[in-house]
Amino acid sequence: MKDIPLQQIYYGAPGTGKSFELKEITKGYSTIRTTFHPDSDYSTFVGAYKPTMEETSVYGAQGVEVAKEKRITYTYVKQAFLKAYLGAWQKYAKGDETAEPQFLVIEEINRGNCAQIFGDLFQLLDRSDNGFSTYPIEADSDLQNEIKEAFADGGEYAFGNELDVDDAVDGYTSNYGKTLSDDIKNGRVLLLPNNLYIWATMNTSDQSLFPIDSAFKRRWDWRYVKIADAGKGWKIKCGIEYCDWWTFVEEINKKIAKETSSDDKKLGYFFCKPPKDSDTITEEKFVGKVLFYLWNDVFKDGDISLFKVSDEPEAEICFDAFYGRDNKVNVEAIRKFLVGVVGEENILKGDYADNEDNEALEAIITGGNVDRSQYNFNGSGKYGKSSLGQKIIDTYLNEHKDLTFKQIKQTFPDSMLNGVPGPGLIVKGDVDLASYSRYYKSGYESSDGINYSIYKQWTIGNIQAIIEFAKKQNWSVEKL
Repeated sequence: MKDIPLQQIYYGAPGTGKSFELKEITKGYSTIRTTFHPDSDYSTFVGAYKPTMEETSVYGAQGVEVAKEKRITYTYVKQAFLKAYLGAWQKYAKGDETAEPQFLVIEEINRGNCAQIFGDLFQLLDRSDNGFSTYPIEADSDLQNEIKEAFADGGEYAFGNELDVDDAVDGYTSNYGKTLSDDIKNGRVLLLPNNLYIWATMNTSDQSLFPIDSAFKRRWDWRYVKIADAGKGWKIKCGIEYCDWWTFVEEINKKIAKETSSDDKKLGYFFCKPPKDSDTITEEKFVGKVLFYLWNDVFKDGDISLFKVSDEPEAEICFDAFYGRDNKVNVEAIRKFLVGVVGEENILKGDYADNEDNEALEAIITGGNVDRSQYNFNGSGKYGKSSLGQKIIDTYLNEHKDLTFKQIKQTFPDSMLNGVPGPGLIVKGDVDLASYSRYYKSGYESSDGINYSIYKQWTIGNIQAIIEFAKKQNWSVEKL
């Protein structure tokens, strides 16, 4: 893993998948995780003596043990940095230049006072071309004793092999008349090995109590994680209608940028997630997580006209409007808010309403035979035929955004509909859909700038065609 940064901070808006990306990269490797917060300090990051309850012996007058009792004793408790440091050196001693990596992941690094938390460890963040710290530092006596005990034979982090890193630091001169390897093993000096990776995450929207100073920033590589469509096909439920989640994210982020003149408060794709095995964000979760954030952290002290959801001209604009007298969410208020963000054309009929249309159409085509089967797509979800067909097409289009309209038509020919009446499977936006309009989902645009709509009412007469298409892409479709 020599080609990746030893010290790296992933930063961006909340919900962009920073922590997830770190988790995926570090999967399979030894990883110590911690989270910084305003009360974090050197002792909670490195280690310190803490009171613990231990069972101790009670002796009588003759020096004979007469009982056992629990007493408070002080024990050195290792914290995230020290555990990662010891683990990295143990791995290095076993593998030398082929040593397994050791990761120390710091979540929310900007929510703590980094200068206070790192203390003199700050000096170790300067790394030479060989990956080792350029400047070793002296360890205090408590830390020295803990490291020496951990590395000793029989210790928790015993080396097993001899450590040989005497050439790791140019011109190293020991204050103890020993070699660098000996000083490290005995805890006299601290030095980061080249297999210790310290990675962190930072939400740019967090109003940190302790800004990170420029000297600290210079010692890290910075990786920006942009807001992007993850292609999950999530939607926001609104009664019997829904709004595409990514459409909402794109449009609300434009308004956030205008309000704040910054990207810091924008929403990432994973800011709000539907429940497991679902693609739908409920009204309750949308209000409690998304609208609450937008009201309190973005718009409250600025232009709040977006939150005017009451029909009364003199009504006060307030967050309460999203709840009824019974303290349940006000679906109509949510709908008005969504319309203000994405427009009426992006408030679509959901499966909750489509089912009636779909079953009626299915009955006509099949002579009264209605099938209410549900399907699992790529190992998750619970889809009816209409939502399954739409999910498959949307997934393909999200993975092939460079397709022209002609290529899309060739990929999804009208023949897949198996004789269902109507204008076709993929239809240009300027085509009059007439009475068939309710069977189509609009709002798509090809790479050559052509707007189009997609047929969405799949039935037992044609669902197999789209399922076979999915299987050709090596996607799984299982009937539940």
